[in-house]
Amino acid sequence: MKGRLTNADERELRSASRRLALQFALIILGLFIALGVVIYTVVSAGQAESARRALDDASMVDSVHDAPRNLLVTVVVPQGRESSPGMPEGLPDEGAIENVIEHGGSVSGVVEADGQRYLVETDVRHGKVVQIAYSLREQQEELSRLFVALIGSGLIAGLAAAGIGLLLARRSIRPLAEALGLQRRFVADAGHELRTPLTLLSTRAQLLRRQVATGGASGEDVQAGLDEIVDDSRALTEIVQDLLTAADPRQTAESEGVDLAELTQTVARSAQGRAEERGIRIEVEAAPDAMVTGAPVSLRRMVVALLDNALDHARSRVRLTVSIVRDRVQLVVEDDGPASPPASSPAPSSASRPPGMRSPATHGHAITAWASPWCPRW
Repeated sequence: MKGRLTNADERELRSASRRLALQFALIILGLFIALGVVIYTVVSAGQAESARRALDDASMVDSVHDAPRNLLVTVVVPQGRESSPGMPEGLPDEGAIENVIEHGGSVSGVVEADGQRYLVETDVRHGKVVQIAYSLREQQEELSRLFVALIGSGLIAGLAAAGIGLLLARRSIRPLAEALGLQRRFVADAGHELRTPLTLLSTRAQLLRRQVATGGASGEDVQAGLDEIVDDSRALTEIVQDLLTAADPRQTAESEGVDLAELTQTVARSAQGRAEERGIRIEVEAAPDAMVTGAPVSLRRMVVALLDNALDHARSRVRLTVSIVRDRVQLVVEDDGPASPPASSPAPSSASRPPGMRSPATHGHAITAWASPWCPRW
């Protein structure tokens, strides 16, 4: 039996999968951000080095006519100054020129002019004060494109990581969730299936103790009572083993031919003591040769569950009828108790329903179950 997930289990599975997927996406996004920062820093440093190298290459320029296209030059001499055509507003840097004229040396820095940034270097060359400006517009545009590409790639990577993480999380968690669901189902089935056999065993023991205490039991009665207790204990052991087999998806209960009529009579005899305590009469009408295919222990558990349900609702009588209808064996459990909705009548769980046995159907005061006839294999 494979552990089925309830709606609550499915909600827990989805919630846990989303949390794991979110954590996975955040980790991937964090790593991508760190990688993006490294890439952006390296590219930015490379561009700064490239701009500095361009200014170094122009160290011999002392005339606006000798300047490359990507450089803006201003030359100051005692007779006046000369600047490259198209000089933007904000250049030349008058403060740097005055500083070099007064103190000499070299002054460099970044100047904002006409909405653009320029790397500006001012020094003295051949008795002239020369200021060279290198436009950083292309580098800024390149960094902007790189930033947009990193942001877009990060979002795509985050969404992809979330989707892949969700898929992997669901695949990884589902076996665990199914195992937990199987465990809960086994506990519920064990509690339901063992309640009636334990009650019957306790009832037999109490009846036997009462007979012995009152002195009304002969040696044969005591021996018969002990034999019944031993039989019930053996049946209880078989039920436990059958539950363990049903709970393990790697194992399957072996099917064989079972006389449902004889099995029903045996279960009815086992429940006789409990029925007498409640003042309920159990009647059995069984057709001969009512052979079905199934696991004997599972079939017994099903009949016990149906009879136990009837005893809980009956006033004075419970009737079990085993008959052969066309090509199927039919078991009908009736009681004279008050009518109840079908949903209130517990049916055997899928863990305990024997192979070939259809789900019981409730009709007023009766519960009917059908089974396929036994076909021997040669």
